[in-house]
Amino acid sequence: VKEGRQVEDLSMQATQAISHPVVHEAHHEETGFWRAYVFSTDHKVIGIQYGFTALCFLLFGFFLMLMMRWQIAHPGVPIPILGPVLEKVLGQVAAKGIMSPDLYNSFGAMHGTIMVFMAIVPLAFAAFGNYVVPLMIGAPDMAFPRVNMASYQAYVLGGLVMFTSFFIPGGAAQAGWTSYSPLATAIPTHGQTFWLIGMILLITSSLLGAVNFIATIIQLRAPGMTWMRLPFFVWAQFVTAFLLLLAFPPLEAAGIMQLMDKVAHTSFFLPTGLAIGGELANVSGGGSPLLWQHLFWFLAHPEVYVLILPAMGIVAEIIANNTRKPIWGYKSLVYSVLTIGFLSFIVWAHHMYLTGMGTRIATFFQTTTMIILTCMFISLWGGSIRFNTPMLFVMAFLPMFGIGGLTGLPLGFSYSDLHLHDTYYVIAHFHYIVAPGTIFAIFAGIYYWFPKMTGRMMNEFWGKVHFWLSLIFMNFIFQPMFAQGMAGMLRRMSDGGANYSAAVIDANGATVVGGLSHAIMYLHRPILWAAVALGLAQIPFIINLFWSIKHGKPAGSDNPWHATTLEWQTPTPPPHGNFARPPQVYRGPYE
Repeated sequence: VKEGRQVEDLSMQATQAISHPVVHEAHHEETGFWRAYVFSTDHKVIGIQYGFTALCFLLFGFFLMLMMRWQIAHPGVPIPILGPVLEKVLGQVAAKGIMSPDLYNSFGAMHGTIMVFMAIVPLAFAAFGNYVVPLMIGAPDMAFPRVNMASYQAYVLGGLVMFTSFFIPGGAAQAGWTSYSPLATAIPTHGQTFWLIGMILLITSSLLGAVNFIATIIQLRAPGMTWMRLPFFVWAQFVTAFLLLLAFPPLEAAGIMQLMDKVAHTSFFLPTGLAIGGELANVSGGGSPLLWQHLFWFLAHPEVYVLILPAMGIVAEIIANNTRKPIWGYKSLVYSVLTIGFLSFIVWAHHMYLTGMGTRIATFFQTTTMIILTCMFISLWGGSIRFNTPMLFVMAFLPMFGIGGLTGLPLGFSYSDLHLHDTYYVIAHFHYIVAPGTIFAIFAGIYYWFPKMTGRMMNEFWGKVHFWLSLIFMNFIFQPMFAQGMAGMLRRMSDGGANYSAAVIDANGATVVGGLSHAIMYLHRPILWAAVALGLAQIPFIINLFWSIKHGKPAGSDNPWHATTLEWQTPTPPPHGNFARPPQVYRGPYE
């Protein structure tokens, strides 16, 4: 019996590894504030830097959306509270506190860009990945610490360039987050130039990070950490890094070419015979606008999986921890994620059914789209749940992501996408993937790994208040958009379709084609107030986050969740170097 207990004790310590090491803080030279917290090469500090910066951008992008929702719900009415501020800061485009169509276009373009490239991807991939991945694989740091620092600095610089563009003459970019040519080149302001420079910097940041993650996971795994002993979160980050490494270079090249079209008057994407304002444009011509779309979506569809795969990794870790058993079908999950990574490169053109592609090509892309959706649902199958705040967000992630995935099916078929393309249905579908999908997983990760970062727990009561309010108002925002989209409401209209609505009934009382009913138009107002309520629902989270850093309940141990992965075997918070000696791994991550 005694020997059996000793074996059990050893297995508890060595799921993955060594017990408490003697930390070599004494051998690490003391650094000043700037070196330790601003220009740090420590992966944990860089992860926190990414997380804090991305949360700030997330909040900024949310406020842009709130102002857009006001303009849509109340066209031509001054924005309360923020309207006078906008007029003072931005000038004529916000005269009398009213959002002009040009300003609406700028806010729309920057909302999408900020949320995708400056908030959610840096949070899900860079912040959690930098902090957690080296700890999970038993590494002392990332493979290239200085490259890691350079990646964050390029990200910050790209974000600042984007933010600065709001205050230049003519304002920020107005061609949407997709920046389609020739519109992006034809707009006679410098906002698009700033957007392209910012994107080039953000892409460079992602490429540096992707190379670093791949090298770290391949080269710095602890002894005994075989590929099939990697935690699922590490697999998700590994596949995500490859997606970024392979998909971003074409868009970076396209961004440089579009920048040349803008400032050097080349014609990579500008066709012969282009007319602007009824007059032939003074361009050499010969370019292809469709080439930009292909290069953009070759990145932007894998980018969807860059958004979701780290979230799925977080979800898997929390489910495994709270069910107290190994992940159901671990190998199936790994293989499905690898398949998703491969297939994500051959589905991009389902965003382009309206460009006149042939039926055979359309059939190929809708087939690959159906296959990848199947792999995604396989990867989420199974698992039971134990309640706590991280688990509540994970519980919500599963059905919300399911709604987002299932509503993508009609968009994957060319014949139904012809009717739904560029409507509010697409907005609802994508946001169910990203908002109550990825963002809920991010919240779950913050609540889950917060004790490891700080040694304190976030308040459970306020965490649950945050969860329930966010879940309710998220659905109030996006569910009505499915109905609006199926009714034919187009996106990117600064009045939310008010002009179409005014034409519902002509002089003879007949319905006008393209008109929208009063019921469909009225949905803009409850959506607006649900968005305001969602913003207020984040106040408990913000207060809880900062209050708990100093005053939260002590975690009580280095492993308050009784988890089995390696990051919980280090002191809290992990010191410089993470481990005093290389840990030895003896079994799988959830055994």
